[in-house]
Amino acid sequence: MSKTNFEFLDALSQIARDKGISVETLLDALANALVAAYKRRPDAAEEAVVTIDAESGEIRVYGQELDEEGNVVREWDDTPDDFGRIAAQTAKQVILQRIREVERDLKYEEYAGREGDIVTGIVQQTDNRYTLLDLGKVEALLPQAEQVSYERYEHGARLKAYIVEVRKTTKGPQIVVSRTHPGLIKRLFELEVPEIGSGVVEIKAAAREPGHRTKIAVWSNDANVDPVGACVGARGARVRMVTNELRGEKVDIVPYSDDPREFVMRALQPAKVKEVQLDEETGTATVIVHDFQLSLAIGKEGQNARLAARLTGWRIDIKSESQLAEEEAYANQDWAEGEWVENEAGEMVWQPAEGGEAVSAEQWAEASDEAAAHDEAADQPSGPATEPLSAPVASATGEPAEVSGPEGASP
Repeated sequence: MSKTNFEFLDALSQIARDKGISVETLLDALANALVAAYKRRPDAAEEAVVTIDAESGEIRVYGQELDEEGNVVREWDDTPDDFGRIAAQTAKQVILQRIREVERDLKYEEYAGREGDIVTGIVQQTDNRYTLLDLGKVEALLPQAEQVSYERYEHGARLKAYIVEVRKTTKGPQIVVSRTHPGLIKRLFELEVPEIGSGVVEIKAAAREPGHRTKIAVWSNDANVDPVGACVGARGARVRMVTNELRGEKVDIVPYSDDPREFVMRALQPAKVKEVQLDEETGTATVIVHDFQLSLAIGKEGQNARLAARLTGWRIDIKSESQLAEEEAYANQDWAEGEWVENEAGEMVWQPAEGGEAVSAEQWAEASDEAAAHDEAADQPSGPATEPLSAPVASATGEPAEVSGPEGASP
């Protein structure tokens, strides 16, 4: 082996060790580049192959003649006299290019398939479009859509994020992370609760309004382990670590149940539910609570009801006991059958369905007032009449709505 070849192989080995690339990979890349360089010569064979001896570093070019099926029928040594100079010029460029390619592939392979994992990065750059996190060998992109609205990411701060996508680009892997994904909650609890990591406790469902509140439903595969207690920890230590990472976001932990009624009741905690009525066809759960529990069940701006609906998958309609009684009383009333029509004089009159004389609006109003006065006197003979209370209820989205008695009832 010549001194030049020895130095070449020694340098190649050193690069391979430093970059974590095998010597064979670099030699293959160099051989392919040398074939391309050889074919640019005017007297080059149409087909050729370059061999590099890994022991001696000797480089040889063999011209080839192929038949119609692509088989080699003749091969000869066609190494140019000045091929060592060509190899030296080509080697540096090819090796650097190959190193960059291999490094990109290694970085991509390290994160490919890791969607759903949690990573810790250092905030490098922040603007109105995205925030860049330094993960060590690569950077992660935190788009504005995946950021919690009130969070501010200061340069140099450490931040945990949830990997939602890993893309392969010509510049290397592009890792997209999120701070709003519900999966971030699950991964944070896995870090803090050993029982979740071991599979004893499972997070069955999670619903989140990023930056405000989260509900998770947990289940234990061991009757001796309390799933809620395991997640909360001694004096709330475990859940406090998760809350701190989420910068104060509240976390409600409720026990999961296979019984939909029981699950809906638990999902609405801290409110106490009296009864749950399920409608399988519409996917609606009608929840009855005591009057004093109504606002707690709905939550601030309907938040508790919304999260419970997402957690359970049911459309939740919350009603107080008094509201339910009003609806039942209204439904049990007898109503006259007929319709309002326009008479020959152009006035609106009530035409009974069974026939008979039509009633004008004035006559109808007078009859309604008399009936109302009679009912009021019969119901409350010893005291003044009181108006029925109205109460807010929550629909599937959890938004509160004012509900009162029947409006201008038609007969």
